[in-house]
Order: sequence, then structure tokens, then C-alpha cells
Amino acid sequence: MKIGITGNIGSGKTTICKIFETLGVPIYYADTEAKKLMTEDPLVREQVKLLFGVKAYLQDGSLDRKYIGSIVFNNTQMLTRLNYIVHPAVKRHSTQWAKSQKKAKYTVKEAALLIESGGHDALDKIIVVTAPLDLRVQRVMKRDNASREEVLAREDKQMPESEKVMKADFLIHNDGDTSLVQQVHKIHRELLSLI
Repeated sequence: MKIGITGNIGSGKTTICKIFETLGVPIYYADTEAKKLMTEDPLVREQVKLLFGVKAYLQDGSLDRKYIGSIVFNNTQMLTRLNYIVHPAVKRHSTQWAKSQKKAKYTVKEAALLIESGGHDALDKIIVVTAPLDLRVQRVMKRDNASREEVLAREDKQMPESEKVMKADFLIHNDGDTSLVQQVHKIHRELLSLI
């Protein structure tokens, strides 16, 4: 069974995935893998260079995330074009990865844009992580050393949390009060009962 975990910026998707990992569930971190593919996959690299120019990569060959971010978070068309390059590559890569996890009862794919990219269509169940906007903004400001305005600009590029909730098979509330471990364990038991 293939499960997706998504939620808007700062919702705590990675924290939730770490709890699933303690239960022995293999996790595919789509956003991390996307960054690797943009650096390591020759075809993706070439397409990114064509879109953003040679400034897209630093002298050491790594992706200049700050430069690209400064463009895509202020230009919806460029963000769409970048996603058109990256999302198919991630989908191919995650499909190969899932096939390699033969011993797992189920796998989890974590992606911020899981629904927006259409990646949820290939999955059996979707978990959406929710958290109050102010709390999410504070988390990202601290994590990324970003301003409130920068975080809200990134939030504006994502599907509203309420729309993601409507696509969810399971919800996890990461409000700082409700036990994440208990919520994850409950979902884990339910997923195992479906196999």
C-alpha cells in the first residue's frame, strides 16, 4: 500500500514522518529527492539551466536555491515551469523507490505539493497534517531564518489547507497540544488493518 503525507509549509510533515520511521515504515521525502534530482539528474539539470540560466547552479555544481527561490516565489509562471520539470522526475524516481521496498507493509511519500502536483493520484491513502497558520509561520521563520512576509509568500503559492483537508483520508493535528505519537500510532494501526 502506498500512502501520501502532505500539509502546508510549517505543518510538521517531517516530524510526523520521523514518527512513522520509528515504526519501521519506509519514507520517501519528495522535496529532498527533488533537490537531489535537480543537482544529480543530467536531464533535469539541463532543463533547469535552460529555464533559469547558468546562475541556477553555484561554482561547486550545487543548486543555488536562494537564487531560484527569489524568482519562483515572485513569479507564478516560472514556478509552474519549474514544477513541470521537477514533478515528473520525482514521480518516476518515487515509483522506482516504492518498488524497491518489497518487505514493507506500506510506504509513505512525503511531499508539500502532493495534491497540487497530481502525485496523490498514484497513492492509496492520503494523510494531511494541519496546524494553525500563525504557528506554521513561526516555525518556518525560525527554521529558515525567514521573514514573516517571505513565509506568507511561500504559503500563498500552496493550495489552501482547507482544500487539502477535503482530499484527506486521515488528518493529523499538529497544534502543539495534541499528541502526535498517539495520532500516528492510531493511523498506523488503521493502515495495517487495511492490508
